[in-house]
Amino acid sequence: MTKTLLLAASLFAAVSTPALADTAPQHTFTRDGDTYVYTTKQVANRTIISGRVLNTGDTFELAVRGNRVTGFTGRREVAFNVPAASARAVASTAN
Repeated sequence: MTKTLLLAASLFAAVSTPALADTAPQHTFTRDGDTYVYTTKQVANRTIISGRVLNTGDTFELAVRGNRVTGFTGRREVAFNVPAASARAVASTAN
């Protein structure tokens, strides 16, 4: 569970890098030796963060609405609050 929360928290502090593909820009970061690649998109009043862990192939999808985050990482359901400033920063990077 701690690793899951660290993953999600790191998503809000990650530095983005553009992808070479014509799809939505991909963002990437590395934490504790694991490299995460993800995209963000705006769907109604939520920001959807979808991605995978390159080292393991595990996937995740998180929905940010206000300061509440819900979703799945691997087969595990997650839900937690983030500071409002972090939630706004994530929403501003969505396509």
